[in-house]
Amino acid sequence: MTTARRFLLASPLVGVLGPILAACAAPSAPIAKAPAADASATAAAPATVAAPAPAPAVPLAFEPFALPGATAPASLDYLAFEPGRSRVWVPVGTTGSVDVFDTRTKTFVSVGGFKTAQREVRGQMRTMGPSAAAIGEGAAYIGDRASNEVCAVDVRSLAIATCIALPSPTDGVAYVGSAKEVWVTTPRDQAIVVLGVDDPLAPKLKARIALEGSPEGYAVDPKRGLFYTNLEDKNRTVVIDVARHTPIQAWDLPCGEQGPRGVAVDGDAGAVFVACTDRVLVLDGARSGSVIGSIATGAGVDNIDWLPSRRWLTVAAGKAATVTVDAVDPAGHVTPVAVGASVAGARNGVADEGGHAYVADAMNARLLVFTAPK
Repeated sequence: MTTARRFLLASPLVGVLGPILAACAAPSAPIAKAPAADASATAAAPATVAAPAPAPAVPLAFEPFALPGATAPASLDYLAFEPGRSRVWVPVGTTGSVDVFDTRTKTFVSVGGFKTAQREVRGQMRTMGPSAAAIGEGAAYIGDRASNEVCAVDVRSLAIATCIALPSPTDGVAYVGSAKEVWVTTPRDQAIVVLGVDDPLAPKLKARIALEGSPEGYAVDPKRGLFYTNLEDKNRTVVIDVARHTPIQAWDLPCGEQGPRGVAVDGDAGAVFVACTDRVLVLDGARSGSVIGSIATGAGVDNIDWLPSRRWLTVAAGKAATVTVDAVDPAGHVTPVAVGASVAGARNGVADEGGHAYVADAMNARLLVFTAPK
């Protein structure tokens, strides 16, 4: 691995980051649906974006780490942070591996043996392979788009234990600890496939939850027993009862033609954060699901991450080439914490317990490590 360079917020990017800083400162059963708020209604709603802060958000710095054996551009999507061992799991479709990054030693260990395949995407051939990860009890679960499989990996030995094939390609993978299940979004057949993991290393097909659109993103609220996903093609967030495997609510969103992407949940206060492609909506998830605020992020947002211990929301915007960190208090008030220059296309950040952020840089086949705001 070559010596990594460090990057700081630079003056040429002030024009890009200035508006962000200013905005930050400034179906098995019938589903209940809440109406979408139009632009004027949203603007008139009680703002969760804080009043001008006494001090601007601090700049973020990052250090890039090349993915082992990968050439740019790499096929990267969802990342996962493993709290017990302070590691970040990076599925890399182009190499058929999952690169496990030790945040303390800043080194990778590659887990190989996943399947790859050539697929046509928007008129170009791309290598598909492992693309999503979720951390469970003693196992990590890896979604592989090449084989439509979910594979259990022993977190101690880093050996692949069992792979199970699903009816259609995988997208997001989430561990639902309260039920000892793994939930897998499968947009092509508009469903979520539920795997039972009573034996963590031997997942088994358990249930299929039919949806009214293509699921995108996921979040689990263990306190309330709820699972959230967005319907990208319907501009809607769906709330699912974990115990019954049943959708119980659907909230229409004002995300526009591109629809919603990632979703995160504040399990303590009940707020739900939904990523549009250029901002994050704050929803009153504990009540009606209505939009109560909006956080400016810049364009190119996909997955987002909530850090409960610090009440921070981390968002990497690929088109804007920025990473923003905002604090959200239990009442839903937003305070900007930090904003930093990233690189074009870098997205899908996750945060560790200390607030450091890890962002997938597919265009350069790297993992970007952002230092936690002071």
